[in-house]
Amino acid sequence: MLLRRIAVTRPTRAITSGLANPNTPRRLWPHRACASCATTQTPPKPTADHRQLGVQQELFTTSVYSPGSPILLPNGARIFNRLVEFLRKQYIRYGFQEVITPTIYKKALWAKSGHLENYADDMFTVTSTSPSRRDTAENGEEDEYGLKPMNCPGHCLIFASQRRSYRDLPIRYADFSPLHRNEISGALSGLTRVRRFHQDDGHIFCRPSQIEEEIKKTLDFVRIAYKVFKLGPYRLTLSTRPADHYIGTAEDWEGAEGALKRALDASGQDWTVNEGDGAFYGPKIDIILRDSDGKEHQTATIQLDFQLPKRFELEYQAPAPELERRGESTADADKLAESGPVTPVLIHRAVLGSVERLMALLIEHYNGKWPFWLNPRQVVILTVNDSEPVLDMARSARDHLLGVAGSQITDDGPVSNATQISVDIDERKTSLGAKVREAKAKGYGVIVTVGPRQLGKGTVTIEMNGLDQDAGASQSHKEMTPQELLDLLKSKIDSYE
Repeated sequence: MLLRRIAVTRPTRAITSGLANPNTPRRLWPHRACASCATTQTPPKPTADHRQLGVQQELFTTSVYSPGSPILLPNGARIFNRLVEFLRKQYIRYGFQEVITPTIYKKALWAKSGHLENYADDMFTVTSTSPSRRDTAENGEEDEYGLKPMNCPGHCLIFASQRRSYRDLPIRYADFSPLHRNEISGALSGLTRVRRFHQDDGHIFCRPSQIEEEIKKTLDFVRIAYKVFKLGPYRLTLSTRPADHYIGTAEDWEGAEGALKRALDASGQDWTVNEGDGAFYGPKIDIILRDSDGKEHQTATIQLDFQLPKRFELEYQAPAPELERRGESTADADKLAESGPVTPVLIHRAVLGSVERLMALLIEHYNGKWPFWLNPRQVVILTVNDSEPVLDMARSARDHLLGVAGSQITDDGPVSNATQISVDIDERKTSLGAKVREAKAKGYGVIVTVGPRQLGKGTVTIEMNGLDQDAGASQSHKEMTPQELLDLLKSKIDSYE
């Protein structure tokens, strides 16, 4: 989706990212295209980088068979899915519709969009090893494909698939499809510099008169999201037309930059200008996040694009088309009687940017002490002994918390009301003290104990400190039924979301 400026000389990856040393270990270097943002609370100072914590918490691994493509383990996948689910809930509020698009396209698409000319070195080519299955172009030459490094051309195809009216706009598409970029092998690092990643990619097709309002809503989306993550502070910069390697006219760029300046002024936040650092197809607003070490990371980016809609010949029908193109309105009946095609404006945006890279930032930000809603190890149930009644009670409590207890069985199979809470059980023949110490070392949010004295009451004992840091010593342990515990955990999750 979103791209950073393409430099004149190579190697492009070091130059276009503005890196003095792309291998610096703890700096979270951004992808050229990502976005995200922050609030005003400063995170605790990290004591280890995300790669060390990723191993300790069993979040992800890598393989020589796919360099730069992190393999998310079950714990890492839980965090990834919760971040995506958090965004999906916000999409309802901000009017985005999720789409699913292909991973590969013919290179003719990238030539049409201008990416092949400006971004070819960063793309992977896909060919068939079977001559009988290769596609051929009209001129008889073999058709090549490319793994997509961004989603915007695919979303332009969706917009062009139907006749559009000004009443339909704005149209907002969201996409979590995996993206591939051919980063230099020596720059690959953990989750921060990768070749395969996911963006919370979004594209807004709007009328010229809607630009400022859509950017205002996007900045609000960013602010709300990073308030939840407790990241910040951050600053805003306007990146303007590159000196070289850009498409469109100077007049188009002046109009786009003017629209972004007005939106930034309307935001009420301070902003600065970063001359010449716009993407090749349009200017952008970068959100620069400062971490607890004082280092800055480009996270969210909002890019304004007048060029791709023209290249894809996108249009919508509107009255008074000449005024519509300038973002002006009229009450003149004669002018309103005239209707014609108008090219929409495209806004590229991502709130998290690369989900993997944001995970790296959050791993270091929380330093292994996750908020309960994001914690990959939310609940562990410890048994006092290995007697059958105690084991049965512990397993019953686990199933209740998972939402699988009492699942209905139909002709088509079981119907589960899964809670999506992660629950483990430790029923080893080990002392309770050793189990508790290990559970705390692994970072479980809630430690539940089941023993003989609770069997008659049907309750479990929970340690509250990992769930509620404000709980006093006298309230650090409580007894409750599995249902009461489930209600408590749900309320805790809902309070974050």
